[in-house]
Amino acid sequence: MSKIVLVFLLFTSIVFSSEIDWQKDLVAAKANAKKADKPILFVSSRHTCKYCVILEKTTFADPRVIKALNKDFISFTSWSDEGDVVPQELWRPGTPAIWFLRPSGVPMYEPLMGAVGPDDFLKALSIVREEYNKISKKKNKK
Repeated sequence: MSKIVLVFLLFTSIVFSSEIDWQKDLVAAKANAKKADKPILFVSSRHTCKYCVILEKTTFADPRVIKALNKDFISFTSWSDEGDVVPQELWRPGTPAIWFLRPSGVPMYEPLMGAVGPDDFLKALSIVREEYNKISKKKNKK
């Protein structure tokens, strides 16, 4: 009986993950995005940035956002105050800069800047997911 409870707890913790599955680096994020055929969420951030902290504590803590990101995106955050490298083409003077990238690392759009609330962020994720699916289908037809 205890094995059944343990398996159930493990399953529910995986299904109802309480945090975003952040990749360790951009190289790994690109490789995993190619393998899974998913777009990349790339966030350029700083721990000392007021709006970065707001984004982390609100939007990236929202269970709906966590579920959507873990299901349909490969996520990576670059912390400039930890010495993480931001590719030159993705650098912006302000943070947070929220990019949606193809698995190759090419941006799909210009970045969202600032602390985007959970509802607006979910709308953005839906738009990106829909556009990425169109791109992916065209690529797979070739």
